[in-house]
Amino acid sequence: MGAKKRTVPSSHEEWMHFAVRYLARWDRTVAQVEQFLLSKGASAPQAKQTIRRLSELRYLDDRAYAGRWIESRLTRQPMGRERLLAELQGKGIGEAVAEEAVQEALREVDDEALAGRALKFWQRKGRRVTALQAVRLLRQWGFEEETIERTIRDRFGHEGLES
Repeated sequence: MGAKKRTVPSSHEEWMHFAVRYLARWDRTVAQVEQFLLSKGASAPQAKQTIRRLSELRYLDDRAYAGRWIESRLTRQPMGRERLLAELQGKGIGEAVAEEAVQEALREVDDEALAGRALKFWQRKGRRVTALQAVRLLRQWGFEEETIERTIRDRFGHEGLES
């Protein structure tokens, strides 16, 4: 028996059903849904119309998505503002929305405490970290230079900054 050949949806309602099934698996951004629809054969106007309707129905909301994503990401692995922004933009979130979401999520978060949590996260895996490794890790995880300097000074003393 051969595989059942899928037909490309033709009506707006069929594209809506197709997109809702895609969204049912997990949270997505507008850009991800648009790319999915286009890859499945939707025309640009069909994709835009479907996305507009999904947004009206609140199935798609990039601001809400960004907030949930940041919360989840920081729970799994602490990281700095720059890394959060880059990852959100990589998911198709616009720069302004990403900036606003990161600002909101980290409004009451102490950057140094977050950097300290990031280093503890790394060390929890049984790894020892030198001052130089800590600097590299914190840069890689998107922390600002001032935060890195203060964190290294607090953890390793002044000699840590000279390594």
